[in-house]
Amino acid sequence: MTKVAPSVLSADFSKLKEEIDTLEGAKWLHYDVMDGHFVPNISFGYSILANVRKATDLFLDVHLMITDPMFYVDEFIKAGADMITFHIEAMESREKTMELINHIHASNVQVGISIKPGTHVDAILPYLNDVDMILVMSVEPGFGGQSFNDIAVEKIKTLNSLKGKYGFIIEVDGGINEQTGKLCVEAGCDVLVAGSYVFKAASRRDAIASLLCE
Repeated sequence: MTKVAPSVLSADFSKLKEEIDTLEGAKWLHYDVMDGHFVPNISFGYSILANVRKATDLFLDVHLMITDPMFYVDEFIKAGADMITFHIEAMESREKTMELINHIHASNVQVGISIKPGTHVDAILPYLNDVDMILVMSVEPGFGGQSFNDIAVEKIKTLNSLKGKYGFIIEVDGGINEQTGKLCVEAGCDVLVAGSYVFKAASRRDAIASLLCE
């Protein structure tokens, strides 16, 4: 069953609890962390995540778009993350990558690895047996409202052929709407991150429902 993870980046933070309460049908909440270095934009930190945790029982899917995830990861774990996803492009070596994966798992938090549109699936093949999720970026990370990059569909198809063997799930983030979401689900995606499509909809419940239709 497909899951929808509305992206908090598109919410109105002056009324966070009310915004989250409108997300009927969603089981996950996607929380983007940007440091102004790995990506040009800056977003939320762990203190705001702690407030989000207080506001919802939804599964908190934390996406670290930061240069040094190991330095900050414990704070996001303490703040209530259920899943922490980091970028393979931010990692210096295979050893450092495995160290981070094992560190997160040791705190009983799930682990995801993300790849940018320009990064080949081969870059994450060594870790498929060790992570819970692969996040395929269908836009360049850092800003919301971008158009969907079709290369993501081919990556999802490749990963879908491997997930039965390794047991991970596939998430896609960027430019998701009813049409692109359908393409991703047909290719094998399990979780759709949707920001503008959900939060700018006249009916958020209907927008979420449209992504759940298979």
